[in-house]
Formats: sequence, structure tokens, C-alpha cells
Amino acid sequence: MAEVKPIKGNAAPAAKAASGAYTPSSVSPNRRARRSYTIRLWSVRHSRALEWFYARFANTFLFLHPLWKKLGYARVERPVTFVERNVKGLLFDCRMCGQCVLSSTGMSCPMNCPKQLRNGPCGGVRANGNCEVEPDMPCVWVQAWAGSRNMVHGEAIMKVQKPVNQSLRETSSWLRVTAEAAEARDTLSKDAKA
Repeated sequence: MAEVKPIKGNAAPAAKAASGAYTPSSVSPNRRARRSYTIRLWSVRHSRALEWFYARFANTFLFLHPLWKKLGYARVERPVTFVERNVKGLLFDCRMCGQCVLSSTGMSCPMNCPKQLRNGPCGGVRANGNCEVEPDMPCVWVQAWAGSRNMVHGEAIMKVQKPVNQSLRETSSWLRVTAEAAEARDTLSKDAKA
């Protein structure tokens, strides 16, 4: 009988599956390897231009607040979420956490981290800058730091993020940010009048 060498980590999931070892589908390096990093890495390299575009986009969405309010935020949630999922999924490999922090993380989505760390890398970043869990994947936080250095407001990466509120998954962060900005603007104008 041939001796079977133990396979460490999540490498070679097909061989692990053949041996009966459990490999969770959500952290499979094969899934990541099949998916091209080209666009995600392009987004990090062009974080300054995307930051500029996002600021204009956020202002446009805020300008449309009366329309969203008239139609009803709940009613427009589904179509806006569909567009957001597809656009951000393509550009950033977005996980639709509903609490987007791309503008604070150099246009590198922290939800792509297998550990879903929101405030910096774990202690296992490899010497080559790759992930400890998925050795073929560049660490999301190494990429975030590089992207933030290109951005005008790159210091935002130092801001501590709140833990992910799982109840907001699969909802539009665009609409949420717009509603919060409109509320803050209205509160400020009421205070100024008083």
C-alpha cells in the first residue's frame, strides 16, 4: 500500500477531497485561482482615480436623495442592490456586506480576506505579501495599504472600523450612505437655522 503524504493548509483541495478531508468551499484556493485578480489589483493601482470618481458618484446619489425618498428607499433597494453587486463585484470582488469601506481601504475590499478582518492584517502575512490561509492570494491588507498610499484621503485606512453587522448583508451600502449623509445634512441645516 502506497504511503499517503499529509497535505497541509488548503493546498490541493482535489487531493484532499479524494482522501476524504474536508475543504470548505468558501476558502478554496482553487476558487480564488480560477478567478482573475487582474481587475481587483487594477482597482487598487488606480485607487486615486476611483476615489475621485466615487466622491462624484456619492454626491450624485445624495443629489438624488429627494427622488429616492419619494420613490421610497425600500422600493429602490432591490434594483440598486443588483447594480451595486454587479459593479462592485466586477471591480472589487465585493462580498455585499452592506457596510462598504472601500474608500478607507485603498479600494481593496477587506471582506475578501478569508478571515474577514476589517482593521488590518493578521499576524500570518507571508514574507512575499501573500495570505497565510490562501498562499497564492495577495494579502488584502497589503493591497489596501498600497492603494491607500495613492489616495488623497489615504489616512482613512487608520480609522478603526466597526465589526460587520451581518443583518446588513446583501443590502445596498450606496443607499445607506446616501440616507445617512442626507440625514446629517438636514440635521446640520436645522441646527444652523436654530
